[in-house]
Amino acid sequence: MKNDPSERQGFLPGLIRREWVLLVGYGTTAAFLIKGHDWLGTNPGLGFGWLLFLWLFAVMLAASFSVVRHADHLAEILREPLGTIILTLAVTSIEVMMISALMLNGNNPALARDTMFSVVMVVLGGLLGTALLTGGLKFGEQNFNLKGVNSFLGLILPLSVLSMVLPNFTRTGGDGIFSTLHAVSLILLSLIIYGVFLAVQTMRHREFFNETDWEPEEPRHSVSHGSIAVESVLLILHLIPVVLLSKQLAHLLDYRVRGGGLPVELVGLVVAILILAPEGLAAIKASARNQMQRSVNVLLGSVLATIGLTVPAALAIGILSGKPIHLGLSPCYMTLLAVTLGSCFITFGQGQTNILQGFVHLLLFAAYIVLMFD
Repeated sequence: MKNDPSERQGFLPGLIRREWVLLVGYGTTAAFLIKGHDWLGTNPGLGFGWLLFLWLFAVMLAASFSVVRHADHLAEILREPLGTIILTLAVTSIEVMMISALMLNGNNPALARDTMFSVVMVVLGGLLGTALLTGGLKFGEQNFNLKGVNSFLGLILPLSVLSMVLPNFTRTGGDGIFSTLHAVSLILLSLIIYGVFLAVQTMRHREFFNETDWEPEEPRHSVSHGSIAVESVLLILHLIPVVLLSKQLAHLLDYRVRGGGLPVELVGLVVAILILAPEGLAAIKASARNQMQRSVNVLLGSVLATIGLTVPAALAIGILSGKPIHLGLSPCYMTLLAVTLGSCFITFGQGQTNILQGFVHLLLFAAYIVLMFD
């Protein structure tokens, strides 16, 4: 019975067991609101500073996993096209909010660029390589829908060049920074083209993103899912600690990196890992189940959302706050970006993947890490 008293009495303990991340997240947030100034104000020592950083990183990573989990529940309840939109916006909102907090509370004009380039290299290098290697070792060759991949890459290529290469060569901006006119134009163009892509993906040509030309939706039943209202509230509640703790993480990470003589690009890499961990794990699991198309949709969708939505958000924040946003990559990283995108076109050129391509993409990711420290 729905109104069984024993069920009502067990609801709250069950909710606490399932959503323990909320207690940890808000407990950590309260601790840093109360004692954060004492812990961070005097620049903590090497050991204590790294301990605080690992604490914050673990809590924010767990919260990010929970945000994506509830977004996935909403996607299952609402079905397409709202499902895909919610998943995309949930992950992108974490990225935008973290970058916003770091930009507004720090002094790193290249943070947005470093984070977006880290996302591109982590996804198209490390995660894609791991997914291809995992699926290739288990199944030999794996198939995917070539039309869907071409749709992703057809947008990733021009948006990447417009966002991270072109700023180095404009006359009115230059030095990797867009002028206001160019920034506003890129904001509008990126949002328009991404909106068109969402319409193609979720309505007009949904079959492009299925394993075959047509796949019926399998019915899903899960007693663990709440109502739309409950899942939406839980998603927002898990998102709040990520946003509130971003400033403290930025302070700790910036001091650890600069004080230890480490490359400043590590800040963007850490943010990228926080953002991508839930989706990356899902993509690798999908490839291990011989669902390469789902893996491709998740990984390439993450890159496209980063470039198509995060770049406009970062530029808008820069315009409104008056802070310069350095988007242009160095010649070394521009070369690496060109090789990575070219390798993607070769990898997905025939409609099948294997372990050799996985090793190639892992090689590119290793090159990115090495170049970061050079």
